[in-house]
Amino acid sequence: MDAKSVGIAIMATIAVVAALYLGRAFFVPLLIGILGNYALRPLVDGLKALRIPRAAGAAVVLAALVGGAYWTVVALGDDATAIIESLPEAARKARAHMHQAREGGPTALQKIQEAATVLEGAAADATTTTTTTTTTTVPARPGKPLARPVAPREPERQSVWLRDYMLAQSALLFTVAAQAPIVLLLIYFLLASGEHFRRKLVQLVGPTLSRKKDAVRILEEVDSQIQRYLLSTVGLNVLVGLATWIAFAALGVERSGVWGLAAGVLHFIPYLGPVVFALASGAAAFLQFGTLGDALLVSGTSVAVAAAVGSLLMTWLQGRIARINAAVLFIALLFFGWLWGVWGLLLGAPLIAIAKVVCDRVEALHPVGDLLGQ
Repeated sequence: MDAKSVGIAIMATIAVVAALYLGRAFFVPLLIGILGNYALRPLVDGLKALRIPRAAGAAVVLAALVGGAYWTVVALGDDATAIIESLPEAARKARAHMHQAREGGPTALQKIQEAATVLEGAAADATTTTTTTTTTTVPARPGKPLARPVAPREPERQSVWLRDYMLAQSALLFTVAAQAPIVLLLIYFLLASGEHFRRKLVQLVGPTLSRKKDAVRILEEVDSQIQRYLLSTVGLNVLVGLATWIAFAALGVERSGVWGLAAGVLHFIPYLGPVVFALASGAAAFLQFGTLGDALLVSGTSVAVAAAVGSLLMTWLQGRIARINAAVLFIALLFFGWLWGVWGLLLGAPLIAIAKVVCDRVEALHPVGDLLGQ
């Protein structure tokens, strides 16, 4: 490739990334609907095998899904509300505990900060040159007031990056939640259409039979990869929820069933979900037991369950299913997490699996497929 082609490719890549970022409120619900179609299609196909039309089967599956979610919210809503309301009190209690600990003497972090301040002052003294200034008294002109000393400006407060990040992700979360009816309608129409879009896509790839066969194989492999990925993810997250429930019940944590459900749901978000759950469960345990050791025990137990059952087993299983290098998958999650936040972490692995299938089947993209593979 010459320099002009490389420049055009770089500019096109930047334009695509910018479009995906600016249009995240559109692309995220669209991709969620497509993944929902992949996840629920086997159920609709099973109902069709029982002589139930696809449109009616799709409606039954979605109604059962929405009804089950509503029943879960109603059944566990009071306990979840109580847990959420207790988190600010736990944070205030932990802050008071840390303040009492600081009153007993300087901590290691405070000593490090004090040493850094002393070193900074010494460096400033070494680089500052002494200058002498002469002051002259200027008589005030009649009828002209003396200039008042200008008060030093206070430094502007820097914005907290964590707060800004949480506000941005909350805005995107509420945007997608507000579009939930549209996502459900999209999933319904995709399920009801069946093979319609696949046939249209096969017709568009070209007139030759070989191209049509390649397109059919790519679509079939994408279906298989995504369905196996979603099935393994759901199964492992259910296992994480059950293991967390049993472990928290053994430790005596109140409302361990709600915590197990929260662990299973948050574990759909790689890396960030388990961290948020560990912090929340540790704060609630500190409020319940009143000691920092018990809070660390509960939080560490959640991290151990997420690491053993979730991260290690899920990474190994996903690598076996999609045949994607673990480092490549982690880099892809970092990219999509930067691009779409929490939703990018949720959608990154299926998207990279689809890219791997396409690159393996298209001859010109074989080097990219080898780079993504194990």
